[in-house]
Amino acid sequence: MLLVGGASTRFGSPKALARLGGETLAERAWRVLGEACDERLAVGKRADGLELPFAVADDGTETRAALAGIVAGLRAAPTDLVVVLPVDMPLVTATSLRGLAEACGDAAAPHGAPLPAAFRRSALPVLERRLAAGELTLRAALDELDTAEVHISPELLVNVNTVDELRLRNLR
Repeated sequence: MLLVGGASTRFGSPKALARLGGETLAERAWRVLGEACDERLAVGKRADGLELPFAVADDGTETRAALAGIVAGLRAAPTDLVVVLPVDMPLVTATSLRGLAEACGDAAAPHGAPLPAAFRRSALPVLERRLAAGELTLRAALDELDTAEVHISPELLVNVNTVDELRLRNLR
């Protein structure tokens, strides 16, 4: 599952459309997901009107939080296991995503980071309850689940929040 949403307030424009080499961050993440998974699903806010080369399922909420997208994606996914990649983590590899899937109990995530992650449908009741209560912190949700901790090199977990961060890492 690709999370394409987010307000992108610090970035100043939709991160999904920011360019990394010859592709947008969304295209790059979609490609990496395709290398790791048989099925792919993008989730975000249809109202954002992002022009992407793949369909985006609407998360059905006004809430701008990864948790909202994950809940919507788990509900819509044709599989019991879903690997989640946010659009703003351009260095995550297919190997890392497969490692999350292999380790997944109810969930799997890297040490010290809530995303990328893997979730089974068994996590949905906890995630739905937290979303309904406005408890949007993904790390706290992971603490409630049978979550495997997976080692992923910190260099791969770069989260691009500003245009300057993109430039500083020579990712443009």
